[in-house]
Amino acid sequence: MADGIAPTIRTFQVFPDLPAPLQPLLELARNLWWVWQPDAVELFRRLDRKLWEDVYHNPLKLLGVIAQSKLVAAADDDGFLAHMNRVHEAFKEYLAEKGWYYEKHADKSKLLVAYFSAEFGLHESLPIYSGGLGILAGDHLKSASELNVPLVGVGLLYRNGYFQQYLTADGWQQEAYPELDFYNLAIEPIKNPDGSTLYVRVDMPDNPVFCKVWRASVGRISLYLLDTNSQQNSPADREITSKLYGGGTETRIKQEIVLGIGGVRALAALNVAPTTFHMNEGHSAFLALERIRRRLEGNGLSFDEVRQEVMATNCFTTHTPVPAGIDTFSPDLVLKYFKSYIPSLRLDDEGFLALGREDVSNKKQGFSMALLAIRLADHINGVSKLHGEVSRKMWHNVWPGVPADEVPIQHITNGIHTRTWLSQDISYILDRYLSSEWMTNPSDNSVWEGIAQIPDEELWRAHERSRARMVSWARQTLREQLIHRGAAYDDVALADQVLDPEALTIGFARRFATYKRGTLLFRDMDRLRKLIEDSKHPIQFVFAGKAHPADHEGKDLIKQIVNFARDGAVRRRIVFIENYDMNVARHLVQGVDVWLNTPRRPYEASGTSGMKAAANGVLNCSVLDGWWVEGYQADLGWAIGRGESYSDPNYQDQVESQALYDLLEKEILPVFYHRGVDNTPREWIARMKNCMRRLAPVFNTNRMVSNYTEMFYIPAMDRGDLLAAEQLKRGIALAHAKDQMRHLWGNIKIVGVHTSGNGHFKVGDSMQVEAMIDLPGLNPNDLLVQLYAGPISAQGEIEQPQALNMSVGKSLAADRYLFVGKIDCHISGRQGFAIRVLPGNQDLATPFEPGLIVWN
Repeated sequence: MADGIAPTIRTFQVFPDLPAPLQPLLELARNLWWVWQPDAVELFRRLDRKLWEDVYHNPLKLLGVIAQSKLVAAADDDGFLAHMNRVHEAFKEYLAEKGWYYEKHADKSKLLVAYFSAEFGLHESLPIYSGGLGILAGDHLKSASELNVPLVGVGLLYRNGYFQQYLTADGWQQEAYPELDFYNLAIEPIKNPDGSTLYVRVDMPDNPVFCKVWRASVGRISLYLLDTNSQQNSPADREITSKLYGGGTETRIKQEIVLGIGGVRALAALNVAPTTFHMNEGHSAFLALERIRRRLEGNGLSFDEVRQEVMATNCFTTHTPVPAGIDTFSPDLVLKYFKSYIPSLRLDDEGFLALGREDVSNKKQGFSMALLAIRLADHINGVSKLHGEVSRKMWHNVWPGVPADEVPIQHITNGIHTRTWLSQDISYILDRYLSSEWMTNPSDNSVWEGIAQIPDEELWRAHERSRARMVSWARQTLREQLIHRGAAYDDVALADQVLDPEALTIGFARRFATYKRGTLLFRDMDRLRKLIEDSKHPIQFVFAGKAHPADHEGKDLIKQIVNFARDGAVRRRIVFIENYDMNVARHLVQGVDVWLNTPRRPYEASGTSGMKAAANGVLNCSVLDGWWVEGYQADLGWAIGRGESYSDPNYQDQVESQALYDLLEKEILPVFYHRGVDNTPREWIARMKNCMRRLAPVFNTNRMVSNYTEMFYIPAMDRGDLLAAEQLKRGIALAHAKDQMRHLWGNIKIVGVHTSGNGHFKVGDSMQVEAMIDLPGLNPNDLLVQLYAGPISAQGEIEQPQALNMSVGKSLAADRYLFVGKIDCHISGRQGFAIRVLPGNQDLATPFEPGLIVWN
């Protein structure tokens, strides 16, 4: 518009006007520590219980809109002030605690981890998450704070967050994207020393984009969030951080450039110098490129020379069990966005694109963000034991010739931040019968042994209160959703009658992707109806979950459930709750009796909702996939099937749906309704106690973060220091050693193998093995020659192999060496061995360097 026609808008900010005695409330509201402190939550709720619900549990917004008269009254209320001072003192004591990290690793005080994730689920009032990945990232930060692991988070601040789900009258999912009011959230813009707002620049093909940096405080952890919604940017670029997982492929690559490259630049602008970088999924993998680019500035080094130290200090966690779930971009799109960036890495276009290709010679292959992360990180893991196995097989081609079980991808099983997800009633029980270590050291198994001492009646009453609270909340929520949907008066009135607070209640809540099989329960409608219509042993189901906006199959699953629930014969027994988020999840995992999970194995990388349920004494009934492979025991839950594999999905659905009905009819319902004269289900309660006692200390993020710290973060820092010392002396030497090996590797040849004996040995004997190997141009001390030995299977393959190092015996001729080793015969039966040659440089992260392995 012409000057003078459009208004000039000048902005200003209004802050809550708190009476002096209430000032600590602002300090508490601005740190998300309160979200896992029931006493702090109750403090804010106490100001105005209805308004607390209206502002969706956002204390900053509550303080900004509450009537001034209520604040004045609270300031004169001795009881409220005592409550506030108690919470405030607990907060200050928490911040001052030494924590696990500095108690156990005081000599590693230099450590600083930068944890990058495309989403963070910290609380429903900050909806910049979509589901499990983000909630795990949020729980990771909370546990890092509790353990006092030196860590900062880096993510994006989405103006519209993830979509809010609502259903049409016929049950079809629709999406709404309300804007977040950043100035009423527990975040603050970062300022430069001169008081101006901090922006970092990233370059897109046509213009630079300026990213505003915000900070959220999560206990002792800072989370930095980048936001492109600035007047300095074009309207199109302001939309980059509008929606989480919104837009098309081009929006996604822009978001990932801002996250990875912009995130590294933001840390540099803040003078934050991490020793270790952790990529939570491949979305942030561009950070590795930016780290290399920054290392290359002002010197004459090559990409590979700098790469070694950067790889050493990068960690990558994959959460995806199928290649289709990985972000992959076309070569043309990648070059569009990186054409001007590539020269700063001292690579050509093909060298750059090869970093994201499985087959580096296939120029038509897409650019995979997971492969980029794998190729630029020395520490890689899946998120459960089974997912580690799946990932090693999925990425096996990156390490050709390496046995799948030796592919250098480890596993660290996911967990949950227990205190975020625990019901208040169960928390009170634990406070009463367990030591306070259950809060401060939840991964200590001995702490949870006290569960056995809780009287059955007391635990059951606590659980029944949680179920009754969930039923009351579900009725109110369903009523509001039906009104919003324009339902008939009679349908709205019936919302007050859904669910029975004393009936066996089964919960199913998760993303409605087709592989999660949200409608497996509905495969045999007659059998399901018979179950639901049994008035003697009533059973009821609560569903929740979102389908991706573009996933019409997932939306159809939701529609099927909603339409079935309209049937007059079952409508009181099946409820679908809209807009699944952390608030909905908390009510369900705390209030149901059984948590149902029916993924198509092995597509569930981990899953954490069942862990949240288990911490509350809710029993799991699940396919043996993800975490449940490790968690399942017959006396604390139920397994659907035995972990079988099927080639026919339809047949699999038939078999496993029948197995689910059998479990419900023959085991779950009978155990739940087996009551004594006091109406207490003691066998069920015994399972609840087993569930809490054995699973809670294992499947929590305090254990998980301590695993990452000791397995990845500290070793990455130490190895990075080693390679970086003396101006990257050892890193440069390692790059040259790898380059030399690649040039000469094709000349290695195992020319002869000789064994002692006649091929027949007794248990306790040893077989001597000698190998003649040609190594033109290579030093035998820089190589690792191994016997790969073990029992022989019916298919003629080595099972349960062990790798036994061979030593250099002597030089036989120019470039020909004799290596010697032995195999001890520990068990009888048919045995076998092979010989392999690997790189043996002491500075390698692993001897399994892609493409460098020779077998006899």
